[in-house]
Amino acid sequence: MTKILPFQNELQGVLPVVVGNAEYNKFKTLLFRIAEIIELSDIEKLAIEYILEEAKRDGLKAAKKEGKTTTQISEQMQMSIQERVRLALRVTIARKLTEQSFRSFSVRLAESGLLQQFCMIDRIDKIQVPSKSALERYEKMFPEQIIREMNTILLKAAISPEVETEENRLKLEESISLDEYFADSTAVKANIHYPVDWVLLRDATRTIMKAVKLIRKYGLKNRMDEPSDFINAINKLCIEMTHTKGKKDSKKKRKKIYRLMKKLLRKVALHGLRHQELLENRWEETDLTRKETDLIIERIENVLTQLPEAIRQGHERIIGERLVKNNEKILSLYDKDIHVIVRGKAGGKLEFGNTLFLAEQADGLILDWKLYQDKVPADSKILKKSIERLEKEYDNYIPKSATTDRGFFSKPNQKFLKKKGIKDYMCPRSVTELQDRLKEDDFCEHQKRRAQTEGRIGIIKNNFLGNPSKGKSFNSRNVSTAWSVLSHNLWVLARLPEADALEKEKVA
Repeated sequence: MTKILPFQNELQGVLPVVVGNAEYNKFKTLLFRIAEIIELSDIEKLAIEYILEEAKRDGLKAAKKEGKTTTQISEQMQMSIQERVRLALRVTIARKLTEQSFRSFSVRLAESGLLQQFCMIDRIDKIQVPSKSALERYEKMFPEQIIREMNTILLKAAISPEVETEENRLKLEESISLDEYFADSTAVKANIHYPVDWVLLRDATRTIMKAVKLIRKYGLKNRMDEPSDFINAINKLCIEMTHTKGKKDSKKKRKKIYRLMKKLLRKVALHGLRHQELLENRWEETDLTRKETDLIIERIENVLTQLPEAIRQGHERIIGERLVKNNEKILSLYDKDIHVIVRGKAGGKLEFGNTLFLAEQADGLILDWKLYQDKVPADSKILKKSIERLEKEYDNYIPKSATTDRGFFSKPNQKFLKKKGIKDYMCPRSVTELQDRLKEDDFCEHQKRRAQTEGRIGIIKNNFLGNPSKGKSFNSRNVSTAWSVLSHNLWVLARLPEADALEKEKVA
């Protein structure tokens, strides 16, 4: 294990005294408390150790290529890595807390002395603020598993100490308890438009023609009309398709327009393929690097590969008037890990994205979560795996009670909870059985508390993750979800009463 070098604190400025703004002072207190929790919980230490080990492995690979057997990281390089990790951790948490995009947060960080102090960049000589691209790289610096471990370390630091006379590491007035477990699931919407069949063809045309236009910019040309003409043509057909709704013989008109779209797409695909081959064979004549060339080729290839199936899907639904199964549908040409989620909520019966499972404890801290990449199983099959994850992450500790809605209820789950010695407060599916359980005071109390889990899901989705999530791939959404949970838990812990809060008030 690499030894972490002690940080040399830079000379920092002094924050101005702000009077008459209670919200600012409240936010300032919150940030200072979160900064204190980060230091006390050692999550920063875990993050640094992970990146240092990564740097060692990368250095060893580079050394082997040069014929060397060992490599060492200099102290100067290690300190640079440590400072970068500390900055990455804090700016990502601060961005989640302020609910802003990368671009907006970069601007706010540049003008806010408070956020600069939290992120430890408020130096007297100069203030170097990360750009929006750097902020995005920082968020993707850690895999989901490492962020999950940070969350586990954070909650372990807030649990009751072994000796009652000791106070927990986070200096909370009362240690948190993991005895009560409340679970629910939701849908994380993907950042895509509604997947209309003929709109997929418009997306394909735009992507291919924009890539063709870029290739032609570097002097590699095949004989064809202007790429913008094809984009204008598909847009015109899309408008005509929209205007057929509610008109006489609308089905015939839709079929006619879709056949014109198919004809246009055949030309688009042919031009895209020709320019792709042209770029592959003559890329050295351009100013493009090999990586840039591969990126353009991959962009065209991704659409061309899916185009026949996208056309067939539209043909089946519009011309053939036949249903296409959800698991066979292309919902997006750019993100394959999106599914149709039937929720039946007020906002819409269908949602497009990934299923998210969340489990919280009595204070609202998220104990466990899972964003499902594949089509998620029924809620009743999620509970067991969640309890097993908790048992593994928290050193064989399991909750004393489990409370869920009726979606999680099943006989196997009842047997599993009984075997583990966990009190079963799952809401039964049977009306008769539910009426019997409503006579139990403990059951009613826990089900009443479970209603707050719905609100907790709303906070995570709307205030930390984003609804829809801005991630363009499953991995991006998965990492963003993990950061959202960690930032949320820091926010909750920072608002809990401190053990020495009364003494601080007296001093103040």
